[in-house]
Amino acid sequence: MADARAPRAAGGDGSPRQRLSKEAINALPLRQYEGPVHFVTREDQVHRAVEVLRRETILGFDTETKPTFRSGEHHPPALLQLAGGEQVFVFRLSTLRFEDGLRALLSSPDIIKAGVAPQRDISELQAVTRFDGAGVVDVAEIARKAGIEAGGLRSLAAAVLGWRISKRYQTSNWGRRHLHPAQVRYAATDAWVSREIYLALTRG
Repeated sequence: MADARAPRAAGGDGSPRQRLSKEAINALPLRQYEGPVHFVTREDQVHRAVEVLRRETILGFDTETKPTFRSGEHHPPALLQLAGGEQVFVFRLSTLRFEDGLRALLSSPDIIKAGVAPQRDISELQAVTRFDGAGVVDVAEIARKAGIEAGGLRSLAAAVLGWRISKRYQTSNWGRRHLHPAQVRYAATDAWVSREIYLALTRG
């Protein structure tokens, strides 16, 4: 789903902004999401979460999957993260049914789901349950149209927002039943940052 608003240009002369080096990113201040995080692990929590999220117009979107270390090995997404304006919901998919409300949320063209390479995440979720993904926006693509050369979420955050995020828990075993609160906040941060990048790029 393309946003009707044009992204702001990367540079005053319209030229592409050079990708930041690893050293330059590491020199930036470190940020993480500090707001409320709801770790949804039970069926009775899903409905309440969906009722809150369906009132949003822009959601940060991401998933986390248990890493693979052997050729041909594959795991379904273990977590689904959706960030609204005031709170983030992290759904533990390994213990939840993909109920109708959650599918409707991901299928709604009226709610933007902003992430990095989100179609890949959508495709992996569609392998778990059938739904029509709509309203899905790739913030990396918006950045490229604005002349910002960046790769993944960390480099996009640095280039667009001027700060860095930690990737300390990137290779966590997200399929574990018990996750440390720091891991849950890490997952929430990824979705929140995607939303912040989208807002920064589409701000008039």
